[in-house]
Amino acid sequence: MTNTIGVVDLNDDDRQALAQRLVDQARAEGVDLVGPDGVLTGLTKQVLETALEEELTEHLGYEHSDRHAKPAPVDGGGNERNGTRSKTVLTQIGPVTIDVPRDRDGTFDPKIVRKRQRRLDGVDQLVLSLSARGLTTGEIAAHFAEVYGASVSKDTISRITEKVAAEMSEWQHRPLDRVYPVIFIDALGVKVRDGQVTNKPFYIVIGVTTAGERDILGIWAGDGGEGAKFWLNVLTEIKNRGVEDVCIAVCDGLKGLPEAITTTWELAAVQTCVVHLIRNTFRYAARQHWDAMAKDLRPVYTAVNAEQAAARFEDFDATWEPVCPAAIRMWRNAWSEFVPFLDYDVEIRKVICTTNAIESLNARYRRAVRARGHFPNDAAALKCLYLVTRSLDPTGRGRARWVMRWKAPLNAFAITFEGRITPSTT
Repeated sequence: MTNTIGVVDLNDDDRQALAQRLVDQARAEGVDLVGPDGVLTGLTKQVLETALEEELTEHLGYEHSDRHAKPAPVDGGGNERNGTRSKTVLTQIGPVTIDVPRDRDGTFDPKIVRKRQRRLDGVDQLVLSLSARGLTTGEIAAHFAEVYGASVSKDTISRITEKVAAEMSEWQHRPLDRVYPVIFIDALGVKVRDGQVTNKPFYIVIGVTTAGERDILGIWAGDGGEGAKFWLNVLTEIKNRGVEDVCIAVCDGLKGLPEAITTTWELAAVQTCVVHLIRNTFRYAARQHWDAMAKDLRPVYTAVNAEQAAARFEDFDATWEPVCPAAIRMWRNAWSEFVPFLDYDVEIRKVICTTNAIESLNARYRRAVRARGHFPNDAAALKCLYLVTRSLDPTGRGRARWVMRWKAPLNAFAITFEGRITPSTT
């Protein structure tokens, strides 16, 4: 294969045939696909060296074999090729040693493998991906040593992950939509060492856009003593990023939060989180009862109105009070905060109660923080949570979105909150 770069010009069938020939050749000659002497290592070396040669040709203005096309010297001088130098770069398949071409004047500045660059960009993305899964710097270093046979120091890994600090700040302060039909405010417990290891709350705000997308608006570290002032600061920050109106804010008994919501957006309705009520119900019951309880509880929060919900709850009470009285007491204590939910159209209720995206997100966050055990400070914990958020977005910009069935809810919101919802045209 004389010009490996030409692979990109092949159609899918030709690429597949080429790949199959490489695999067959490797098997026939007893050569590994990966590893220091593997086929992929050799192919990567050839691709990088060919690309560097093409860059140098463009820089000098003539082909390596066509010296007659060499530009005439200016002021008695003239730039030309000046051999190569050996360099080892870390790639996603392990270390690869390449010969980097040089020019006599030293003005050649390659872009494929930059001067003093020791890692290809894909390696940085791999490190960030592993960090988003909760691996420590030591575990990531051990992974590279075991899988790729490459030595990557913990300091190098830390520097790679620190690169996202500026990106995270930009994400946390990015402009938001003018109006959100619904925002969810949820808390996640993360162990942070502050003198001693404590379980610290980190708050995630998720908004439902007028296009029916769920978007993570931001992540904030709490200190365990949050009140109205803390929440007013958080919500004012969100408002200053462009959010002029929120129709429904869904939260779960956080101190000072309802007052801060209505202070920030006067027309916002504060709704206790039905998802949390349902989730907390199962905390008081043995695992073997969960399916039956869920079936009996569903008629309560899907009732047509408050009267029917109360009747269905009496049936639930009669069945489950002897088994888990604490769950029944919890529902009775929260009843006045739950009832306003029943005033909404069924389509709006579905938006508020649809938990798939939120629960999936929380599961990813919890998996990452559990893998780490605890964090040395808030900044390290926030970075880990942001990396998880970032990994959910294929564009790598932290815009993790989940699209839902939206036309019917949009109509319900437009009628219920008349004049406040402007559908997105994108």
